[in-house]
Amino acid sequence: MKNAQPQSSFMKLSPERKDSSTEIQHIKNGDHDKNRDIEAVFAHMDANKDGKISPDELQKSFMTLGEQLSDEEAETAVRLSDTDGDGMLDFEEFSQLIKGDDKCSEEEKKMELKEAFRMYIAEGEEFITPKSLKMMLKKLGESRTTDDCRVMIRAFDLNDDGVLSFDEFALMMR
Repeated sequence: MKNAQPQSSFMKLSPERKDSSTEIQHIKNGDHDKNRDIEAVFAHMDANKDGKISPDELQKSFMTLGEQLSDEEAETAVRLSDTDGDGMLDFEEFSQLIKGDDKCSEEEKKMELKEAFRMYIAEGEEFITPKSLKMMLKKLGESRTTDDCRVMIRAFDLNDDGVLSFDEFALMMR
């Protein structure tokens, strides 16, 4: 019987590995959940329920979160994401704004992942080790024991070698 694993900024890890079909279904459900969350946020921000978010609605939504957004900043945010030129954000435009730029090439995404991976490895190493993970988490303000880090790594260590390769890290980050 496995113990419950600690949670960290590294990843919230599931208590046990899932087979690939379960993992694929989880990924699909995760996308569905994410879209549902975006729909809920959109509906909340669309104060007049016209199916679009105006710069004024965006600004007021930020205020309810305790953030200030000037008229100019709100108008610029909408203008940059407004693909149909109507001066407002429909759901698709808002969704794209929230999700970020999915237009990055696969090569760009892989390079970004490699950069992130390098942050977790010690100099001269090719893998994320429990020790290197512990050091990075400490830099991020999260104190973990080496044993905690071993447990976190084990969840994604497909070949059971006790470390994370880039491919294992990339799979984890999906």
